[in-house]
Amino acid sequence: MRKFIVILLIVGAASAAYVAGTKAGRSKYRKIRSAADAVWSDPEVKKLRKRVEKRVKKAVRSVG
Repeated sequence: MRKFIVILLIVGAASAAYVAGTKAGRSKYRKIRSAADAVWSDPEVKKLRKRVEKRVKKAVRSVG
């Protein structure tokens, strides 16, 4: 019986830690996501992505 109580307490503590961690993690994720979206949407980054895409297509054509 004592083992069962110890296991139950460990499971309860782990569950509480998981819930607390996901709430904190969600906030951090949103900050990271908004920063990544800002960089991805930047006009200079868009130009660079297009240039890289053209170079990759050219390289693929020369190889294949």
